[in-house]
Amino acid sequence: MAANRRNGMHPSEPGLVGVVSAAMALPRMSLPTVATVVAAVAALYFGREVFLPIAIALLLTFALAPLVSALKRVGIPRLPAVIASVLGAFTVLALFSFIVATQVSELAQNIPLYQSNILTKVRSLKETGVGGGVIARLSEAIERVGQELDRQETSPPAADQPRREPVPVEIIARERPLQVLQNLIGPLISPLASAGLIVVVVIFMLLEREDLRDRFIRLVGYGDLHRTTEALQEAGKRVGRYLLMQLVVNIVYTIPVTAGLWVLGIPNALLWGLLALALRFVPYIGPIIGALLPLFLALAVAPGWSLVLWTAGLFVAMEMITGNIVEPWLYGSRTGLSPLAIIVAAIFWTWLWGPLGLVLSTPLTVCLVVLGRHVPQFEFLDVLFGNEPVLEPHARLYQRLLAGDPEEATDHAEEMLEEKYLFEFYDKVAIAALLLGEQDRVRGVMGDEQRRRVAASAQMLVANLDDSAREEAEEDDDPATAEPAPADKDKQAQAEGEDDTELPDGTEMSVLCAGGRGELDDAAAAMLAQVLEVQGATVSKASFADMDPTGIRRLELDAVDTVVVGFLNRDSVKHARFLVRRLKRARSALRVGIVFWSKDGDDKKTEVEWTNDINADFVAFGMVEAVLGALSSDPPVALKVAAKRRMRRRPRPARKAPLAAAK
Repeated sequence: MAANRRNGMHPSEPGLVGVVSAAMALPRMSLPTVATVVAAVAALYFGREVFLPIAIALLLTFALAPLVSALKRVGIPRLPAVIASVLGAFTVLALFSFIVATQVSELAQNIPLYQSNILTKVRSLKETGVGGGVIARLSEAIERVGQELDRQETSPPAADQPRREPVPVEIIARERPLQVLQNLIGPLISPLASAGLIVVVVIFMLLEREDLRDRFIRLVGYGDLHRTTEALQEAGKRVGRYLLMQLVVNIVYTIPVTAGLWVLGIPNALLWGLLALALRFVPYIGPIIGALLPLFLALAVAPGWSLVLWTAGLFVAMEMITGNIVEPWLYGSRTGLSPLAIIVAAIFWTWLWGPLGLVLSTPLTVCLVVLGRHVPQFEFLDVLFGNEPVLEPHARLYQRLLAGDPEEATDHAEEMLEEKYLFEFYDKVAIAALLLGEQDRVRGVMGDEQRRRVAASAQMLVANLDDSAREEAEEDDDPATAEPAPADKDKQAQAEGEDDTELPDGTEMSVLCAGGRGELDDAAAAMLAQVLEVQGATVSKASFADMDPTGIRRLELDAVDTVVVGFLNRDSVKHARFLVRRLKRARSALRVGIVFWSKDGDDKKTEVEWTNDINADFVAFGMVEAVLGALSSDPPVALKVAAKRRMRRRPRPARKAPLAAAK
């Protein structure tokens, strides 16, 4: 199988405590940060009359900034470009509001015409018994309450009380013309004032955009210009792109919906289309509200139920097309927010600023996530609301194995196998996860039960990936899919730190994979065995318990070409040396390899020294090296005879002759 693997520099392994703490721990909020967040939320809540127009103006500035830049590139000066952009945007908004208001007024006048159709549907529901008599019970209860109220109001007067004649009352309105004008214009003053304030703020923000940027950098990030500039650019780009793409998506959604409602005969189809366009800016619940209103009208327009079903089918079809085709094609998940973060943000900003806060929730949260991504004090915002994984793949896999959940671990593995080969996943992710488990075992935080659970979950993961391994082997056997990489791709792979190492064919070769000293070593050996099977080799497996002197004698080694024993613990050199001797003594023509699994595949400089010291045929430190050594056709290395140590005997003192003999 020809495959590309990453062979660049890897981060060095941290200490035993540092690995797990760095991989599993989340950033913690310090006490000043909590106080700052609470104070900021309180200020936003109590000062919403001031901050809400500024927030709307800021988001409109992000949205209109690309248009102003485009007009400037054409040759229009800054001031005319800003004024034209702002006036154009607010003219569109005013026209939108006027059309909606006109359509709503027309709809209000026609509502009495739909009353008979609604009553007809209610009677049909009562006749068919839909709802288990709930409608009948509610109607009876309402009638009883109304009869009781009428009985109390029309009760006859007492006999001893004289009957009073009704006194005629005449109401004379004495309002002045100025007061009438004030009553009419008063409710409109606040919205118009807010709109005017937003227009002015947007104009000045667009005119002084560079100056405001420099002042913000001087205020919060003068010590790190690079990070602050990157944060501002990313925030403006993400928010502007989100608003623009969302507008395009809504327009693409609105045009077919409006045309469909008009064809179906729904009154005021333009109104429902425009409302759907606006409500789709509200996450999740906006499209539902935009669909319910035409459904209610379809219920009132026609006496039957077919129009309601056709209207519902129209909205469902458009939601499916928009959500699965249009949105991923245009912008996908470029907001950088997780789905749960969007829901939480919608709840928070609605509580803070009401319905307008709900509309602004997504772009405002995007700004907060960008702030957390570039400012260390607010890193918790990116961790909580961002869509980037907060754990490295190997740490995430180890957490699932530690929890005894191989099914979710398999799901993550299959997602990665869509872009990686099986040996790459095992080498970079799975073996690194087992190394975390071995480090926990060494430092005494993993008990026997946990170790066995992690090993069993890893073995189950390997078993679940049998189908993926089989598919990969079939693809390699198919000559149509095994195309040589072009020269430009080879250059790109070398530039990115990849190596186009070709793994050898293992056909007609037999390999025994065994664990060295524990259950976790057995799991790593099972991963190596599956990779060798993909290469076409005949593979058998043995556990670490089979590697004791008694177990080695019971192994059937006559048909085995190579035995590969793996160790996750680097301090197993002596044990590896003993295993090599025992295996070589059991069968002298056997090739024996030792794998000291490591995350970064180090110690290559001392590989020859390790091989000579252990007397193995090869010593590997990663998955690729282990496969190359196991499928090598080199002759086996002869077992070195250990030099026997001769005991140094002290010279015996000369024996003295007996005194009688001397005489």
